[in-house]
Amino acid sequence: FKGAIDHHDMYPLKYPDNPGVRRHLVKKSSRCQLLQTTNSSSQLSSVKKKRTADKKIHEVFVELNELIVDKNQEMRWKETARWIKFEEDVEEETDRWGKPHVASLSFRSLLELRRTITHGAVLLDLEQTTLPGIAHLVVETMIISDQIRAEDRANVLRALLLKHHHPNDEKEGLFHRNHSSNSLQGSFHRNHNHVPNTALPLVAEDHAAVHHHHHDNKAPDHDKEVFVSLFMRGMGKVLLFCLHCFQISLTVCHSSGCVEFLEQPAMAFIRLSEAVLLESVLEVPVPVRFLFALLGPAQSNMDYHEIGRSFSTLMSDKNFHEVAYFADDRQDLLNGINEFLDCSIVIPPSDVEGKDLLKTVASFQKQMLRKRKERENIKKGMTHATPGTDQETKEVDPMKRSGIPFGGLIHDIRRRYPRYASDIKDALDSQCIAAIIFIYFAALSPTITFGGLLGEKTEGMMGVSELIISTATLGVLFSLLAGQPLLIIGFSGPLLVFEEAFYKFCQAQGFEYLTGRVWIGFWLVFIVLLIVAAEGSFLVKYISPFTQEIFAFLISLIFIYETFSKLIKVFQEHPLMRSYPPALSLPGMDFINPTDPGGPVLNQPNTALLSLVLMLGTFFVAFFLRKLRNSRFLGGKARRVIGDFGIPISILFSVLLSYSIPDTYTQKLNVPSGFSVTSPDKRGWLISPFGDKKPFPLWMMGASVVPALLVFILIFMETQITSLIVSKKERRLVKGSGFHLDLLLIVTLGAMCPLLGLPWLTAATVRSVTHVNALTVMSKATAPGEKPMIQEVKEQRVTGLVVAVLVGMSIVMTDVLRNIPLAVLFGIFLYMGVTSITGIQLYERITLMFTPAKHHPDHIYVTKVKTWRMNMFTIIQLACIVLLWVVKSTVASLAFPFILIMTVPLRRLILSRIFEERELQAVGGHSWNSLNSGTIIWSRQHWVTRYK
Repeated sequence: FKGAIDHHDMYPLKYPDNPGVRRHLVKKSSRCQLLQTTNSSSQLSSVKKKRTADKKIHEVFVELNELIVDKNQEMRWKETARWIKFEEDVEEETDRWGKPHVASLSFRSLLELRRTITHGAVLLDLEQTTLPGIAHLVVETMIISDQIRAEDRANVLRALLLKHHHPNDEKEGLFHRNHSSNSLQGSFHRNHNHVPNTALPLVAEDHAAVHHHHHDNKAPDHDKEVFVSLFMRGMGKVLLFCLHCFQISLTVCHSSGCVEFLEQPAMAFIRLSEAVLLESVLEVPVPVRFLFALLGPAQSNMDYHEIGRSFSTLMSDKNFHEVAYFADDRQDLLNGINEFLDCSIVIPPSDVEGKDLLKTVASFQKQMLRKRKERENIKKGMTHATPGTDQETKEVDPMKRSGIPFGGLIHDIRRRYPRYASDIKDALDSQCIAAIIFIYFAALSPTITFGGLLGEKTEGMMGVSELIISTATLGVLFSLLAGQPLLIIGFSGPLLVFEEAFYKFCQAQGFEYLTGRVWIGFWLVFIVLLIVAAEGSFLVKYISPFTQEIFAFLISLIFIYETFSKLIKVFQEHPLMRSYPPALSLPGMDFINPTDPGGPVLNQPNTALLSLVLMLGTFFVAFFLRKLRNSRFLGGKARRVIGDFGIPISILFSVLLSYSIPDTYTQKLNVPSGFSVTSPDKRGWLISPFGDKKPFPLWMMGASVVPALLVFILIFMETQITSLIVSKKERRLVKGSGFHLDLLLIVTLGAMCPLLGLPWLTAATVRSVTHVNALTVMSKATAPGEKPMIQEVKEQRVTGLVVAVLVGMSIVMTDVLRNIPLAVLFGIFLYMGVTSITGIQLYERITLMFTPAKHHPDHIYVTKVKTWRMNMFTIIQLACIVLLWVVKSTVASLAFPFILIMTVPLRRLILSRIFEERELQAVGGHSWNSLNSGTIIWSRQHWVTRYK
């Protein structure tokens, strides 16, 4: 020993060793300390580096026990905290578990812990399987290391083997906790009033008595799940279920407490060679691999509770846990503590008023963790990955062009259709049945809503009946043939805007509206074949959030505007008056009895007020049910069910309210009886390409390519962006996507719809995302306080197929649909507009224009871009929205999609010269690589709430 340190003999004189401040000059040894005694029954063999029993690092469950005196004046170990990644403390008053939280430690407790480990006992790879045997070796090591006196041996043994108490132990259960003899319930000879002077051989005999159960105490196979009984007393269902699914197969038991017979603190860290089951020690029957004991007098300056929390937090840390698992000696543990301190944050002891002052702590911690990973990569020599690794992990880019005609389409077919059998088998799951019920209402509500407004816009040429039939027919065919059958197709706001614009154009030019749609459908087939042949789906990469935000914001404004426009029309047709005299006494007004179907209904009393109440009632019920989903009321499942069915519930509420007031007239939804078109007097089921009442102009047949191109732009944007969101990498889809195949199916099938006078459809973003969420299986193996991760998605075709069939069968509900007031649909459109606009980053930046800079949030587009340049970017987007609104409101409204698509070159060619690329990325830019990797920078919230 002297030869090992003679060259440092003067160093401690100049620089005294302060174990709590600096790293220590402890030479690394290759073996644990050799401990021997003269007693053959308690001989301690050297612990060799044998890890053949368990080399795999497992998830860890840490339990903190403290020595207390209970109400019967008996000393016992009481569990005060536990860690499954996060800390949970026992609330003293109620003896129940608190909420999981990130452990906050005092810096002094960490330094004290490091000093304690420096001078304490460290036993690595101890070959013992019972608590008495472990305690015996711990006490002997403490004596050898001069932590305790020899005469304190029996008292320390009794303290280590005291009974353990856990929360809710007094509660009744099917099976009682089986306290083993090593709890000292029998060692005290049933005398709880004093501590007998038991000699060491008594404990040795106890050790020998239980040694024949060695095979029962060994840990189970770590490759299998650890079985946890749901009927053991004191076990909360949440914790038991978590441990069972989380496959926690290693446990750390930490005990700390005050005892008056010791003169100084004594510590021992034990790592067993194999994890063993120690009955009655833990609240859950999980094998124990690590133990930590800390005993000391109350007069010491140590805070045993905080030191215990510090060590428990260290063991719950993944990196330190690995260090403790592979440590060869004491110095490895100290180095692990130093690494933990390097990544820890110290908050100054100043008064903190408000949570906003602590927001930078999280970002600073992320930087520390990132640097920690970089250091680990440098140590492992993994800073530069090998080319082979990149090739193995590289995934196929669905947007990559093959260079051959229809190459992307062929690739989609080859990848998806061989999985057709599994698409049927995977639907044999109860979760798919629940998804069908939910998605049916999620698809039917917007179908009825859009159908009612479409009938208003086209004066009955197309309405609810046509939209239901179109949704059902195309939904069935798409579910059977799609490359990504999780997509739900339906009508959307942009298509409604185009239908209105094209109808006004045909009315102004004297063309037949439905015949013009037929020729647009023919041209759509030609355009989509051309785009798919050229693998044009890659063009979606150039549609930046700049265009998407303008598009979504404009549609939201249109919804809100249309809602109040229709309501104003109701007030004009049914004005508010003090009294309602006969119609003949009111010049310029005609009163028609509501029972007379031959004319319009005007000047009805209270109609305007009831319409306002129904509209606002529908909106607020749907809006607050949506808020309820993320609130703290009721249980999680109840909130999700109520929130998911918010739209149908709000419609039902308003319909019942209207039905309860029969004396007041309200305009109802126009739905024909049975399988019939909305207006049988205006059209039939078959639409002639050459005109019905008059010939369709030849030049217009060719000119229809222009509106066909415009409607294709809308379908292309909606479908491809929806496919991108559904196929994100984080959703863990394994059967691939079908960008080219799905686009071909949606456009081709939709192009055939005009021959029957049916609306075009597109991939409905919200309904598709909702469909995927309903089929998503979340991992149940999560620690308390940790967010569950996506485990898998039930990728199949049956749910979309059944939903489409159910929507089609809803055509027989005409008697029910005819009782829905139009004011209820106005409320749904107001809900769509408000919920969509509040989730767009553009809306947030508009509000920041009227907010003082000191109150701006810490978003990336605020911190990385100067305020005046951020406002200039926002003003440019608002100017584009104003231009689009002007175009939509004039006779040139048909050019609305063309003006919209021109924002793409505006962003790429002009704004890139005004703003730096860093600024464009911050205010809403993304690259295709980020989309392909599943990380979309721009705000996607409006795609989740839009048109819901």
